Parts: sequence; structure tokens; C-alpha cells
Amino acid sequence: MGLMDQLKAKLAPAKEKVSDLAQQHGDKIGQGLDKAAHAVDARTKGKYTDKIESGTGKAKEALDRIAHKDDGGTPPPPPRAS
Repeated sequence: MGLMDQLKAKLAPAKEKVSDLAQQHGDKIGQGLDKAAHAVDARTKGKYTDKIESGTGKAKEALDRIAHKDDGGTPPPPPRAS
């Protein structure tokens, strides 16, 4: 068994735990992201609104991928770089 195989085997339970937590608390995490985005936008006086909204959207997409919400347990492929 190679080093990567050993590492994957040891991290599998942690990955499942994170996925379970994301499923259970996804709404609260999303609300926290929105609250943080609003606070940062207010502090920057709207100068970076587009970038903040983009980053918040990407964070929520990542949360959905972690929680495997899209299609019943199979994570969607990561977005392609344009």
C-alpha cells in the first residue's frame, strides 16, 4: 500500500464526518456566509460588492458539493476554469 493509499484510508472517516456536518448545518453555514459577506461589503463601502458576491456564491457551491446535495449522494464535478 502506497503512501497516498494510506493517507486516503486515514482521511476517509474525516471526509464522511465533514459531509455529515455540512448536510446537518448547511443552512446555518450559508447564513453565516451571507452575514460575513454583508459585513465585509459594508466595511468596504460597496467597493468590492461583485467580488464578494462571487466569492460567497462559490463558497456556497463548495458547501453543496461537500454535503453531496445535488443528486442524492454523488458529488458533482468541480467547475471548469474558463
